[in-house]
Amino acid sequence: MANELKKIIMVDDDVTNLIVAKNAFADKYDIFTVPSGKKLFQLLEKVSPDMILLDIEMPEMSGYEVIKILKNSKKTEDIPVIFLTGRIDPESEIDGLSMGAIDYIAKPFSQQLLLKRIEVHMIVESQKKELRNYSTNLEGIVHEKTRLVFELQNAILKTVAELVECRDNVTGGHIERTQNYLRILVDALIRKGIYATEILTWDVNLFIMSSQLHDVGKISIKDGILMKPGRLTFAEFDEMKKHTVYGVDIIRRIEDGTSENAFLKHAEILTGTHHEKWDGTGYPNEFKGEDIPLQGRLMAIVDVYDALTNDRPYKKAYSHEDSLEIIESGKETHFDPFIAAVFLENGEKFKPSSSRKNYFLSPTNDRQKNPEDLSESFTRTIADIVELRGNTEIGQPNRLQNHLKIFIDALLKSDAYKEEVSTWDMDIFLLSAPLYDIGKISVHDNILNKNSSLTRKELLDAQAHANFGVEVVKKIRDDVDGGALLHQAEALVGSHHERWDGTGYPLGLRGTGIPLQGRVMAIVDVYDALTSKRPHRDMISHEEAIEVIKGQSGAQFDPGLVKIFVEHEHEFFRGSE
Repeated sequence: MANELKKIIMVDDDVTNLIVAKNAFADKYDIFTVPSGKKLFQLLEKVSPDMILLDIEMPEMSGYEVIKILKNSKKTEDIPVIFLTGRIDPESEIDGLSMGAIDYIAKPFSQQLLLKRIEVHMIVESQKKELRNYSTNLEGIVHEKTRLVFELQNAILKTVAELVECRDNVTGGHIERTQNYLRILVDALIRKGIYATEILTWDVNLFIMSSQLHDVGKISIKDGILMKPGRLTFAEFDEMKKHTVYGVDIIRRIEDGTSENAFLKHAEILTGTHHEKWDGTGYPNEFKGEDIPLQGRLMAIVDVYDALTNDRPYKKAYSHEDSLEIIESGKETHFDPFIAAVFLENGEKFKPSSSRKNYFLSPTNDRQKNPEDLSESFTRTIADIVELRGNTEIGQPNRLQNHLKIFIDALLKSDAYKEEVSTWDMDIFLLSAPLYDIGKISVHDNILNKNSSLTRKELLDAQAHANFGVEVVKKIRDDVDGGALLHQAEALVGSHHERWDGTGYPLGLRGTGIPLQGRVMAIVDVYDALTSKRPHRDMISHEEAIEVIKGQSGAQFDPGLVKIFVEHEHEFFRGSE
């Protein structure tokens, strides 16, 4: 209740002092009086005071002994204590304050002075309590935000990795299944004490998450090979095997642009070594035995098991039992014999009905970097992978985020856009922004890499990436608890090619009917495209790009946004350097 009085307990063996205090404090505080430390602790079982006034010199238990007990108990350690005593020497005062008292008032004391000191300390303690509550609440909010962001980044990673797999008609779910198999296998190895010393030096969550990128190099393989329904020729197979090398190159290029390392280092090892064989006949480097990194030896066995137990364009699925026999026969040739033995011992756990959904990832432990730093690394990784299909240089997502930060800061100072922009969750908006062209992963490479003008049909196929991107974001949202956070990403993906005059795509939206996120991204995207080299044209200068954008005000772009963009053009120029 708002008018509830603060509770004070006064402890003093002088009954007269207790009566005086009771009468003096009654109008301002709910006062309880006890004659000894023993009685105090009995009362504390029933009453939770806001402050204790404590005499020092008492029989049986002194005030010093009482405060030691108070401060050593979780239940009472935060109750403020003021010593009331006839001792006036500095040493006694120092002793009392060093034991945790907040004040030391000598007897005899003025009632008005004591009331004023109590009032001041009550205000201070109330502020301390509010700060503690705020800190606790803030910690809870940060924890929940971290959890949601982690789920978001994992869903993004899984969805795009599966899209990479789908380019070669691999059965859906390969990514999720191999993650589950890795988790089962890693847990079994740790229990058996096999390779446990090395595994326990990893952040296993990051390792499992990075496994989703083990075939990322397929993004660089031509569609004609990836999508071929029959067996590959020797030349085609040699080209296909290069996906391991391409994958390592992709991840190393991404590593150069990020401060986060553990996740990408695991991904690089997995990508480059999961097709090596124990006997040295694998590819790309023909590593042998324990020269093959442990991550690659683990991935090799779960990847093969999943390939065996699922249909492929060139074969039908084998049964679980037949697949285990094939793995048994591959011990000491294809697979690490120690890992294979543990895999086979736990064979029943790998049946699809047993392993599906049994294992999940949780936020990384405290040894890792800031979760927001990891989130940016994951999202930019995906964005860079998508951009590589269109021969766009690594680093575009970083530039776009920098430009968006500048633009948003400017909009927050404006009268026209401040109210709407201030409602956005900026962390999620900027985290999701690099995914704006995620639909490009569905566009045929002959179109993405064409150096001349597209035909009408090719243009329509390219424009379909906006709708496909929206479907990808919706799939990610379905996999995330709190998926409403992806509203920003969906708006960006689906509307950044709309035009102010209604002639854009995919929906032909007009004016303010286009989400503000899309209108903002449209300008930033075009500015970046104009000032960067593309397969079909050279870059132009910052000044020329600004003139192009000004020329499209009211046609392609929101004129109000163009005005603000131009007012801050020099900030964008610095951001692009």
